Amino acid sequence: MQKLSVTVLILVFCLITRLSSAQQTAADYFNEGIQKSNAKDYPGALQAFSTAIILNPENAPSYYNRALAKISLNDIQGANLDLDQSLELNPGDANAYLYRGLNRTRQEDFRGAMQDFNRAIELNPTDALLYYQRGLCRLQINYINSALADFNKAATLSPTDVNILTARGNCKMQLNDYKGALADFALTLEKAPNKTQALAGRGYARFKLEDYKGAMADFNRAIELSKDEAELYYHRGLVKTRLGEFENAVADFDKTVQLNPTHYKALFSRGFCKSRTGGAKQAIADIDKSIEMGTVSNQNKAYYSDFITASTLSLFGSIVQDRYRVTELADDRSDAYLVRGILKNSNGEGKSALQDLNRAVELNPTNAEAYFIRGMVRSSLGDQKGSLIDCNSTIKLNPRHAEAYYLRGIIRYDSGDESNACIDMSRAGELGYSQAYKVIGAKCNSIQRATALK
Repeated sequence: MQKLSVTVLILVFCLITRLSSAQQTAADYFNEGIQKSNAKDYPGALQAFSTAIILNPENAPSYYNRALAKISLNDIQGANLDLDQSLELNPGDANAYLYRGLNRTRQEDFRGAMQDFNRAIELNPTDALLYYQRGLCRLQINYINSALADFNKAATLSPTDVNILTARGNCKMQLNDYKGALADFALTLEKAPNKTQALAGRGYARFKLEDYKGAMADFNRAIELSKDEAELYYHRGLVKTRLGEFENAVADFDKTVQLNPTHYKALFSRGFCKSRTGGAKQAIADIDKSIEMGTVSNQNKAYYSDFITASTLSLFGSIVQDRYRVTELADDRSDAYLVRGILKNSNGEGKSALQDLNRAVELNPTNAEAYFIRGMVRSSLGDQKGSLIDCNSTIKLNPRHAEAYYLRGIIRYDSGDESNACIDMSRAGELGYSQAYKVIGAKCNSIQRATALK
């Protein structure tokens, strides 16, 4: 009888425990997720937020906080899916746009990141961090003046933030405003004397302003703080080269190449120094390597241009979104990939869109429109050479494709081939794309006048 009582008590205890567990709400699991996130138990936080979402799938903060946990676990794609859902439920969350923008920057989807930062700023125009992050993104795509405007705004909102001041200093360096950069780095170092990036920036600004003694002091201090940064040794080597200390400079370039074997600029500089110390054969070997590596690097480098971007905005809006229609899906499903690529691109997922467009071209290599749309996406991703090839293919398949002539003309003009560019834009106008005449009026008439004066 006593055994039976004990058994009953155990069963009752188990039942109470299960009922207690079942009574936990979505809010309980959400709070548990927050606690585990604060304790840096990100796998545990992930499970808690997932349970909260199962119990209440309409709660935006659960998706947002699960995204943050995924970011901490380096699951960027999964985090973006959660941020997408969070924004669908709460489109006014500036922080969700910020983190999705940061993720897209990490994925090198700069166009999508820019859209997110723009929206975040619309929602919270007094947050310095948003302007700072958008400025960093703009630097990545070579929009230097626009980036500087963002850093100026960020510095106005948060004048003592050393990261903002350092970023603005680096931006000014790219605009050859070395004195302005020097002022920003000096202000940073007043507040953070051991900030390596600011020391390196000030050192390089001093180098450009021919203050070699000051530059050497800054690079020496920066190297003391960060002994494994190849760029610091490279820049100190440049200072030593300018001072005529060629053998000492070679030692710095050796260290640069040791830390970064593909640093072709250091190889070139080392070769130059060796040529000045009598090692002609070794000098040539270094310079040969620098040319080989530099050529490969330049071939793979994306190129962005304010002129190309501004001149092709209408193509994305009116041509891709409004003109292209599919009435019935063919058996090869190429149109499915094409339309999905268009939709992904309009959603800021340029790289993923390109994969779909590549597949569309593979399945139907005679579809001129597929080449053209892929050409536009390639251009937006900085692959101007690939875009030009796609324009050529479009025109070969459809010699009356006005927009392909226009896009090819824009890219040619930006690359310096003004004469052929204006011929292309003229052809685009003849075929009915009236936007071409705005560019012709602004750019091509001056070329014709200059030619006539020769």
